[in-house]
Amino acid sequence: MSMINKEIGAFSAQAYVNNSFKTVTKEDILGKWSVFFFYPADFTFVCPTELEDLANIYDKFVAAGCEIYSVSTDTHFVHKAWHDASERIKKIRYPMLADPTHAISKDFEVLIEADGLAERGTFVINPEGKIVSYEVSAGNVGRNADELFRKLQALQFVHEHGDEVCPAKWQPGAETLKPSLDLVGML
Repeated sequence: MSMINKEIGAFSAQAYVNNSFKTVTKEDILGKWSVFFFYPADFTFVCPTELEDLANIYDKFVAAGCEIYSVSTDTHFVHKAWHDASERIKKIRYPMLADPTHAISKDFEVLIEADGLAERGTFVINPEGKIVSYEVSAGNVGRNADELFRKLQALQFVHEHGDEVCPAKWQPGAETLKPSLDLVGML
């Protein structure tokens, strides 16, 4: 079943951000764009490469009015320990959400029940709190922050210009498509 346009559930999670602990709730994400970036666990191999990739272009997301939330089933204390121990993770300035109860992972349908870990799931949430894009990848395949940012820009564009759509590889400033009224239902 598709999760597109599913409103995310209420949540309250501890986060490690800017060298401190903070509570993040659903109310904190409403009214702006968000990316929920699930990964299996701290102190692993592929995960730090992805999180560093996001950290390297975090300013672009912020400038576009989007907050990134990385999420794993580790606690916020483990996030801090990893941040303190890893040169890659020290670069992170976005909130690292803790999901030790698996509530958030279950709501986004990325929990691997048998392992108590999350799949590599990437979710773009619009200002109304609804999922407008998502991708779940195998645990041994890393994701691309530049492509995620391009998708965010396209989603924001169509959110503002509902009568236009973005073709493959669309970039800001490029031509969009205006489907005819008789074809709109087939999108």
